[in-house]
Amino acid sequence: MNKVFRRLRAILTEFVNLIMRIVGFIPSHHIRRFFYRLAGVKIGKGSAIHMGACFYDPKNIVIGQDTIIGEGAVLDGRDRLIIGNHVDIASQVMIYNAEHNVQDPAFKAVKSPVTIEDYVFIGPRAIILPGVKIKKGAVVGAGAVVTKDIEEFTIVGGVPAKLIKERIKNLNYKLGRAAWFR
Repeated sequence: MNKVFRRLRAILTEFVNLIMRIVGFIPSHHIRRFFYRLAGVKIGKGSAIHMGACFYDPKNIVIGQDTIIGEGAVLDGRDRLIIGNHVDIASQVMIYNAEHNVQDPAFKAVKSPVTIEDYVFIGPRAIILPGVKIKKGAVVGAGAVVTKDIEEFTIVGGVPAKLIKERIKNLNYKLGRAAWFR
């Protein structure tokens, strides 16, 4: 009976993920945000999720205020995903908090939360892997693969992501209004 319950739960989760993917192509920011909140995503005031975003298990995702999630982003909620305030996540960024253990003979899945603190910028097509904490004011360059924590006010890039240089520390900006049809 336990196996049947797990299978039904997996089917329901996949159905919710499908609905969320369809919602991601509604050409109105306000309507998408309404459905994302209905599915359990906690979205702060003034935040926007652009078209084509893909969610896995949305109920574990928290997005702070004045944050922008770019087109085609992948947000993994199979474990806790916390995104802070004034965060700019560019297009096609993938944030995962579950992966397979390639050293396990059974190839079992492992989960670990991801935290992205305030004033972080993540460039296009970057990949954030499970268990990572990106600290306040950090910048992740386009195409970088983040496999470990990123310190405050640092700029990283590459595969795997490595320190490039320091960022200014007196950040105090707002990202602006959401594009209505983007």
